Amino acid sequence: MPKKRRNGGRSKKNRGHTGGVPCTHCGRIVPKDKAIKRYTVRNMVDASSLRDIKDNRAFENFSIPKLYTKLQYCISCGIHLRVVRVRNHEVRRSRAPPVRIFKREEEPKTVTN
Repeated sequence: MPKKRRNGGRSKKNRGHTGGVPCTHCGRIVPKDKAIKRYTVRNMVDASSLRDIKDNRAFENFSIPKLYTKLQYCISCGIHLRVVRVRNHEVRRSRAPPVRIFKREEEPKTVTN
């Protein structure tokens, strides 16, 4: 029977069994090595509230803490939420790492007179 993926959709290699982790979206228990893992860092408050807090704060050098979250999805939720995409046969065989997209920092605009 032909194999769809070289690793069988998992990254356990020589381990016999791996523990399960719950999917963040639906709660399904997924093997830890098969789950789609994403680590997100977000601000605790949205941008408009952050502006209000900065205007009314008592300490100048106080920084608002961030929210650090590890999201783990099952395969079906990862595809449904578009965290990962379905790839065709040729692209699935590619061993090259995926192209990473970096968000550029906006440069401060200078005003000329």
